[in-house]
Amino acid sequence: MSMDKRTLYDGLNEFEEDLQKLSQNLMEMKGSLQELVEKNTTLELENQRLREHIHELSHKDANQAGKEKQELSQSRLNLEKIYEEGFHVCYDLYGSRREHDEPCAFCLEVIYRDSGNK
Repeated sequence: MSMDKRTLYDGLNEFEEDLQKLSQNLMEMKGSLQELVEKNTTLELENQRLREHIHELSHKDANQAGKEKQELSQSRLNLEKIYEEGFHVCYDLYGSRREHDEPCAFCLEVIYRDSGNK
């Protein structure tokens, strides 16, 4: 049983069209993959830059916190010591005894307020 020429020819044409469609799909997929690879590379580079920036900021914050701690230890350590010994260091009650060593928000504000809020 052999195929007639017309059926064979039609079959080959159909097969050729299918191959062309597959080839076109393959080219589109390769293009999409290339776009994804480029986008992924761009995002990886951006991610690395952001991590470096975060690292710089965290070091900057740590240094700033260290400076503030150092500033407290230098400029406000005496006030903190007086307060811990049971005396007020706030403006209104400075030097008076804190009864029963109760906390005073005004004293704490004087000792621990941000140096930028002076």
